[in-house]
Amino acid sequence: MDKTKKRHWKIRLHEMIYEADTPVGKLFDIILFVTIIASIILVMLESVKAFDAKYHNFLNISEWVITILFTLEYIARMITVKKPYKYVMSFYGVIDFLATIPKYVSLIFGGVHALAALRALRLLRIFRILKLARYLGASNTLIKALKASRVKISVFLFAVIIVAIILGTIMYLVEGDEAGFTSIPTSVYWCIVTLTTVGYGDISPITPLGQFIASLIMILGYGIIAVPTGIVSAEYTSQSKSKRKTEKYIPLNSQSCVNCMTEKHRDDAEFCYKCGHNLHDE
Repeated sequence: MDKTKKRHWKIRLHEMIYEADTPVGKLFDIILFVTIIASIILVMLESVKAFDAKYHNFLNISEWVITILFTLEYIARMITVKKPYKYVMSFYGVIDFLATIPKYVSLIFGGVHALAALRALRLLRIFRILKLARYLGASNTLIKALKASRVKISVFLFAVIIVAIILGTIMYLVEGDEAGFTSIPTSVYWCIVTLTTVGYGDISPITPLGQFIASLIMILGYGIIAVPTGIVSAEYTSQSKSKRKTEKYIPLNSQSCVNCMTEKHRDDAEFCYKCGHNLHDE
């Protein structure tokens, strides 16, 4: 009887923490989402010296309360799965750890608590809260498009670097120290800033020839921005067409396997598609 109660307790806790398709799971995720937002706001306000001087105690106590809540959540996530190390080493597990540890580390190293802003990464769980997991296929298509484009983009970036070095060297010879082009690396830096249309204005040409070359570099910069965009867009379109031909929509949910932490199971699934564990049992 005690063993049955223990199993029932762990199963219910697992459903609450890891699944967003149940009422209690949705409530937990919404509370977690609000707590993360509140924590980020507190960290930001604490960085404002005037506000921190006036409400330091309140900010510090609130931050400790939230840190303890995150710690309890982190522990609960570990004890409700059969293989805790899988959660600890998972993407969300690492993020949860980084979101929890800064306040404790700040007891030894001052100022590190500001890293609590890393909790913003936990907002990625919004995909589960709003049930957007079924639309993550679009992000997978984009990742595939970027991977397919990496060779073309690498060649393009290599060509841009060569152009920046050549034009930077020319500007060093044309302008010289008086205009701030004190060395070839400095001139290359200026060329890169100009090519990317950032234009800090800390260095600028003063001779007519230098200004003419700078104008050409600025115009070239707009063309350079368009090239990688076109490459990725073409690959994305190709990946999307290929996906539509080979895939069909399958209804998925946010149910997480208690054994291997795998998510995105079919709505009618009884067993985990990765490890074969019963999804409705501990």
